[in-house]
Amino acid sequence: MRFDLETKQLIDAVWNEKYRNTKDTNETSISHSARRICDAVYINDGSSNGIHHGNAYRSISTLDFVPGGRIWAGAGTGNNVTLLNCYVSPDILDSLDGIMDCLKSAAITMQQGGGIGMDFSSLRPRGSAVHRCNSTSSGVVPFMKMWNSMCTTIMSAGTRRGAMMAVLRCDHPDLLEFVNCKNHPGELTNFNISVLVTDKFMEAVKADAPWPLIHNNTTYKVCNARQVWSMILNSTYAHSEPGVIFIDTVNKENNLFYCENIHCTNPCGEQPLPPNGNCNLGAINLSNMVSNPFTDNAFLQWGKLHDTIATGVRFLDNVLDVTNYPLEEQRVEALAKRRLGLGVMGLGTMLQMLQLCYGSEQAINTTSAVMRSIALSAYEASTKLSHERGVFPSFDRNALLDSTAKPFCNRLSYEVYPRRNSHLLTVAPTGTTSLLAGNVSSGIEPSFAWQYERKMLMADGELKSFKVEDYGYTRYRELYPVGNLPDYMVTASDISVSEHISMQAAAQQWVDSAVSKTVNCPEGISFDEFKHVYEEAYKLGCKGCTTYRPSKVRGAVLCSLDGACSDEA
Repeated sequence: MRFDLETKQLIDAVWNEKYRNTKDTNETSISHSARRICDAVYINDGSSNGIHHGNAYRSISTLDFVPGGRIWAGAGTGNNVTLLNCYVSPDILDSLDGIMDCLKSAAITMQQGGGIGMDFSSLRPRGSAVHRCNSTSSGVVPFMKMWNSMCTTIMSAGTRRGAMMAVLRCDHPDLLEFVNCKNHPGELTNFNISVLVTDKFMEAVKADAPWPLIHNNTTYKVCNARQVWSMILNSTYAHSEPGVIFIDTVNKENNLFYCENIHCTNPCGEQPLPPNGNCNLGAINLSNMVSNPFTDNAFLQWGKLHDTIATGVRFLDNVLDVTNYPLEEQRVEALAKRRLGLGVMGLGTMLQMLQLCYGSEQAINTTSAVMRSIALSAYEASTKLSHERGVFPSFDRNALLDSTAKPFCNRLSYEVYPRRNSHLLTVAPTGTTSLLAGNVSSGIEPSFAWQYERKMLMADGELKSFKVEDYGYTRYRELYPVGNLPDYMVTASDISVSEHISMQAAAQQWVDSAVSKTVNCPEGISFDEFKHVYEEAYKLGCKGCTTYRPSKVRGAVLCSLDGACSDEA
């Protein structure tokens, strides 16, 4: 297909600036990059290497399967970088030695290209005693500033912006300071921040009950739960942060409930992870799975989708064995559980091609059906792979049989089947790799706008703007050059907040990790309506919620030509 000039320039810039191996003068196309990646990832694949290497090469060179950005940028280059997008920090011990050890771990991880998430809940609150030196603690936020400065200094491999997540429990005494820590321009800009919200807290909010702020079994203050909840959401309403992670939902549905407790996520929230856990990403390009798009004869190619998923599972499982790990603890964690993060891009574009309006009942049902099919195909592929390669070492069939827990694998009736991988699914934001695929919609997001301005960090540090066109819109106009757009051609601003949440919930039902999605809210939404977004997300079983409402404080990656903006990456 043909792209307008600036969109083509941006696609080329993404590949050339972020993903092309510039040390190899013969790497002059995306298919050359795909060959490099597959040669590296399938180097130890075994006797059937040729078949599976070929399947992966075809899927990647046609952008049916799109590996995560770290794989594009690092595989086969010889650079000392990780192929895994993100990690979660080791537990931060509440001592200066423990804090500095974790700061060093984060620095080494980011130096090799990995983003990182940190749970600061273990740190004693501001003003509490430090007996060793007869002083008082500075609290959580000043220590976060140490991480922020480190990230600014190191940045990350290539032209990638440093990415970090900071989380804090909803009962930590420094919660109020944490919630407001990014409410001024220039503060902690390398962090996303989220509050770990428990079922007990949500029950207290509903009951309008007291809520104690506690650390190490000491109650520092008793607040009203409903007032704390309003305080969290007031900051989010005004500044789009903090996000919220429903951490009890995460742990209740965790396939590894019997051997780990999760209390943090990667920077974008799609991978709830234990300490030293990793985020190994790749996405199925759903826009390439539709035949006869934008016609009454449009249909999804289920067989092609199934085959591409099987290729993606094997590919990502291989990545775990060939990647560098910044820390030995990360390698041990990864190989014990073999977590994968197979996701999607282009779901919004796919719905357009099927003539379905994003957020409609039919689109919600189709999304659920597609994500269920992906889940079943991925678990089937992992089970077959276990027959060839063995199960992940932490698999414990007896623990699953004996428990009354209801992890995600139970939903698919795969709780007692041997698998190669503990987790297989995620929905990550795929902003940059979606551009590589022609500017299809990111993750499960709708199209942002038909034409808009996108900012990109270049190798020389310049933040360059491109005016680009949406992939689905371009494809539609190839078929129908004139006339008004049909009702199913909608963008993010056309979709109600409740429709955004319903789409996230439809996807989350069939994802064993989590779903990263931005719920775009109109600037004029009332605070009471805004609060309902988070309460509805909790009721519908979402593992987290992130909103974006236009703000003068928060910058934007995307801006439509009529002025609407988003921080979707």
